[in-house]
Amino acid sequence: MRAQCLLPLVAAALMALPSVAASADAQAARPKRPAIKSNRWQEDWSVLADPSLRTQPLDRLKYVPLSALDPGTYLSFGATLRERFEINHTPGFGIGGVQRDDYVIQRAQLHIDLHLFDDWQVFTQFEDDRAFSKQDIGPADADKADLRLAFLAYSHTFDAGTFKARIGRQDFAFDLQRFVSSRDGPNVRQSFDAVWADWETGPWRFIGFVSQPVQYRDDTAFDDTSNGDFRFSTVRVERQVLGDNELSAYYSLYQRRNAHYLDAAGEEERHIADARFAGNRYGIDWDIEAMGQLGTVGDKDIRAWAFGARAGYTFEDVVWTPRVGLQFDIASGDRHPGDDTVGTFNPLFPNGYYFSLAGYTGYANLIHLKPSITVKPTEKLTLTGAIGLQWRQTTADAIYIQPSQPLPGTAGKGGSWSGAYGQIRLDYAFTSNLSGAIEAVHYDVGDTIRNAGGSDGNYLGVQLNAAW
Repeated sequence: MRAQCLLPLVAAALMALPSVAASADAQAARPKRPAIKSNRWQEDWSVLADPSLRTQPLDRLKYVPLSALDPGTYLSFGATLRERFEINHTPGFGIGGVQRDDYVIQRAQLHIDLHLFDDWQVFTQFEDDRAFSKQDIGPADADKADLRLAFLAYSHTFDAGTFKARIGRQDFAFDLQRFVSSRDGPNVRQSFDAVWADWETGPWRFIGFVSQPVQYRDDTAFDDTSNGDFRFSTVRVERQVLGDNELSAYYSLYQRRNAHYLDAAGEEERHIADARFAGNRYGIDWDIEAMGQLGTVGDKDIRAWAFGARAGYTFEDVVWTPRVGLQFDIASGDRHPGDDTVGTFNPLFPNGYYFSLAGYTGYANLIHLKPSITVKPTEKLTLTGAIGLQWRQTTADAIYIQPSQPLPGTAGKGGSWSGAYGQIRLDYAFTSNLSGAIEAVHYDVGDTIRNAGGSDGNYLGVQLNAAW
């Protein structure tokens, strides 16, 4: 009798199981708030069409619906503010310039993001860059209020793949941003007035663009410009191999009038071929890239090349999940000044923090070896320590500092050893909207720099980045 009484309860419980599982599946499938990205135009705030996800102040401005029938038609506003205090003792090793510079650099951005009918996007971003108390201000340090991005984009998925296109002022970056970057390290990011298109199908992606890199001026507001004196065009192909690992290659044409090198000047036309293989497997990560450059500068031929590699192993089952890494870079210099060939590698649009934020190293006439270790004591905290060893690829050419400036008094003088540096960096994510970083670098110069009048360098940077 008791068993008969329990049977209805058991049956009811069994019938409830599918609804519980369905509820759990629905909760797992529920969309989440998008993460703040370095490239704000890549964010999609259409998920806030669900009122239950509007949990933060000003969410009504992150998603302003423009159509009751189409949640993909909306307007979104956002802003980013980055403040960085820097102490740079002997920038450029103190040769021919400032001996010590203490200053604050500030980057303020405001954007308006319009999405129409899921496929169309009109993105506009304004940027104001200031360098308070900085003694030596360059083009990447300060730029009064200006239009940084303004483009029209289209994206649609067909049965065969996805087509994307953009026209207008935009930014783009490849891979580790060794040679083509949005230049996020310095204060002023790099933009391009460009027409961009790509096609993605299965494991393949094809990209093509023509562009005029934006030239920055800090005289008045809205005075940045681009013109036919500087052009950069690319055709690129990517393919996923061995799972999610990536194999890519591209050809670029780099054209610039009034180019200046130590051994050449004039109109520059540089043909560039690049190949890269990167991925992660069994705890090992790697990124290998090689680039060759041919062409002319004035009446001289270009024969330049570079190779970069990063590899590491992460101990997933060890406390703080340490990653032990090794980086190797080599870029050609001009071995025979005065002849008909320029061998100095052009790093194109380099990342301002590929080596370190201190700016002591340019990617030209270089041999660089850098072991490192990275740990994560908490989910929000990352610590990195590294030692960099540097030589010149040829002593006939100069030692170069960022972005690609020859150090006076070093071309054709001294030995190949440039120096060594130690680097410590801390990154902390306070919230999804607020992050901070501290980086310290000490560079111990070799005799070549010291004999040219330089001295050891010390750098400290403290940064806060807030995004809405």
